[in-house]
Amino acid sequence: MTEAWILIGLIALSVSLASLRLLRRFRPIFAAAPSVRTDHPRVRLFGALADFGLHRRLLRFRFAGSYHAVIVISFLCLLTAKIRSFVEILAPQSDVLRWAMPLHDPAVLAMLAAVSAAVVNRLWFGRGRYAGSNQRDAIIILLAITFIVFALEAEAVSHLVAHPLDGALFPLAFALSRLVPASISDQAGTIETTFRWLHISSILAFLVYIPGSKHFHAILGLPQLFLRNIGPRGQLFPGTEIAPPANTISSQSRKALLDLYACSECGRCHASCPAYASGAALNPKSLIMTLRAQLVSTAHGKIPADAPLAGVAIPLESLWACTTCFACMAACPLHIEHVPKIVDLRRSLVEEGQLDASLTAILNSARRYGNVFKRPARQRPKWVEELDFEIPDARESDVDYLWFVGDHASFHPVAISKSQRFAKLLHAANISFGILYAEERSAGNDIRRIGEEDLFQELARQNIDAIKECSFKAVVTMDPHSFNTLLNEYPAFGLQATVLHHTELLADLIESGRLARPAAPKRRVTYHDPCYLGRYNGRFQAARTIIESLGHDLVEMPRNRENSFCCGAGGGRIFMNEVSTHPRPAEIRLREGAEINGVEWFLVACPKDYVMFSDARKSIEISSEVSVKEIVDLFYDENGDIISNLIL
Repeated sequence: MTEAWILIGLIALSVSLASLRLLRRFRPIFAAAPSVRTDHPRVRLFGALADFGLHRRLLRFRFAGSYHAVIVISFLCLLTAKIRSFVEILAPQSDVLRWAMPLHDPAVLAMLAAVSAAVVNRLWFGRGRYAGSNQRDAIIILLAITFIVFALEAEAVSHLVAHPLDGALFPLAFALSRLVPASISDQAGTIETTFRWLHISSILAFLVYIPGSKHFHAILGLPQLFLRNIGPRGQLFPGTEIAPPANTISSQSRKALLDLYACSECGRCHASCPAYASGAALNPKSLIMTLRAQLVSTAHGKIPADAPLAGVAIPLESLWACTTCFACMAACPLHIEHVPKIVDLRRSLVEEGQLDASLTAILNSARRYGNVFKRPARQRPKWVEELDFEIPDARESDVDYLWFVGDHASFHPVAISKSQRFAKLLHAANISFGILYAEERSAGNDIRRIGEEDLFQELARQNIDAIKECSFKAVVTMDPHSFNTLLNEYPAFGLQATVLHHTELLADLIESGRLARPAAPKRRVTYHDPCYLGRYNGRFQAARTIIESLGHDLVEMPRNRENSFCCGAGGGRIFMNEVSTHPRPAEIRLREGAEINGVEWFLVACPKDYVMFSDARKSIEISSEVSVKEIVDLFYDENGDIISNLIL
C-alpha cells in the first residue's frame, strides 16, 4: 500500500503542475472572443478523426509522415503497457489488458525505429524545413520518448527473468532476458520494480513538460482539427459585419489563439510558401511562432494583452510579402490559418496608413474609379471597340452567360488580347453572352486581401446591384481571383448565381458538342494551376480536359494541382514594385515548367498569370522554344485565326 500511496501522490503532483501550466497558458484564450466553429459536428468529428488517423496531410512528406504515423500507432499500442505499469502498483492482483501484451514487442521496435528516423530527418534530411524551429525542445522530446520506451522494455525484461513462463507474450523481451547474467537473476524483482518506477516517473515528468513544449500539439491536435474551417477556402471573412482588425492578442478569437499553441513547427508551411522560396521576408512558420511567443508572454504577464503586433512583433515587410496563395494552409497538417491572420494584421496597417505607396495608389484608384488601373469607368469596355461584332449589354439584353471581365482582362495591354480571343470564340460558337460595360467594378478579391475591408464591401455591393439588373443563366469570368470572390464571398452580400471559370465553360462546350475536337498540330505542353482556381476552389480538371480534347500532350510539372506553386500575383503583390536579388515566384515557376524536356507551351488560365509569366519570360534565360500561352490560345492557329473545323 505504501507504493500505491506514493504513486497516487506523484500522480496528483504531476497533474497539478501540468494543470497549473496549462491554465496559465490558456488564460488569454479563455478571455478571447469565442469562435463560432460548432456547426456540422458530425462532419467536423469524422473529418478530424480521418485527418488524425490517416495522416492525410502529413503523408505528403512521405518519410516524415510515415515515421510520425508509426510513432502515433506505436504509442497507442504501448499505452496498454503503460496502464498496466500503473495498475500493477495500485492493484497488484489485477491482470488488466493482458490481451494487448503481444503488441508490446512490435510496438517497442517500431517506436525506436521511428524515433531514430525522426532524429535523422531533423538533423540531416529535413534541416531546411526545421530551420528556426525549437530544435532543443524537439530533441528533448525524442530523448524522453526513447527513455520511456527503454524503461518499459527493461521492466519487461527484468520481469521475464523472474517469470520466464510469460515469455511467449514477449518474444523480444524474453530473448533479451536470456542474456541477463545468472549472478543478478535473483535480484530481478528489485530491478523490475526500479525500472517500473523509472518508467512511471518519466511518464509523469513528460506530462508536466508537455504544456510548455512544442509537443503540446499532441494534446490540442483533435480539438484543433475539429474546429477547422469547413466552409469555402476562398471565403476570407464570413458575413458582412466589419469587425475591428485583430492587431493585438486580446483582439484575437479563441480559434486564432489555439492555432498558435497547436503549431508543431514542422515547417511544411514555409516549405510551400512562394514568398519564402523567393527570398522575401515572410516565413509562415516564424510568423506563427512569433505570435505564439507574444501569447505566452501575455499569459505570463510579461507584456500587456493589447500590445500591437503588426510592425512591432511582426515586421511590416513580412506581412506585405504574402501572396495569400493558401499554400501554407493547404500544407498544414493541423489546419492552422495563416492567411486570415496576415490579412487581419494588414487591415490594421491600412487603417494606420502603413502600407506601400503603390498599394495606396491602387486603393485610391479602386475607390475613385472602381478599378485598379486609374482609368475612368467609361473606358472599361474600350477593348470591345476592336472587335468586328458587338457584345450585348447584359443589363439591356437577356443572355445565357454574364461575363464578368475583371480589371486586368479589361485594362492591362498584355491581357486584353486574351479577352478579345475569348469573345471571338464565344461569338463564333453562337454563345449568348454579355458584359456589364461601365457598370462593372473591380471584384475586390485583392482589395480585401490587401486589408481594405470597407472598400471591398462597397465594390461588392455595387457589382451585385449591377448584376441583379441582368437576366442570365450563369456568370463566367477568366479571372480566378474574381471567380473566387463571386463564388465564395459575394453570396454573403446577396448574390445567388452559378459562377463558372472560362475553362469550365469551354470544356462544357467541347463535351456537349458545341465546339468540335479538331485535328490541330499536337504540341507538348505543361499547365500551371492558378491558386484561386485550383487550390482554393478545387477546379483542376476543366483546363486539362480542353488540352487533351484538342490533342495536345500534357506533361505535368512536379508541383501541380493542390501543390501548384504560386505565380506571386495574389494578395496585392502584383501591384508592388520591389527590387530583389532573388528569383521571383513567377520566374521560379516558369523555369520549373521550361525544364520539362520538349515542352513548347507553358499554359495558364488567368489574366494575372499571363501578365506575370510573360514578364518573367523576358527576365530569365530559358529555351527559346517555350512560349507562355493562355488556355484560350489553344483554339487559335498560328495565324491568329480560330482553328478550322472547331466551330460546328
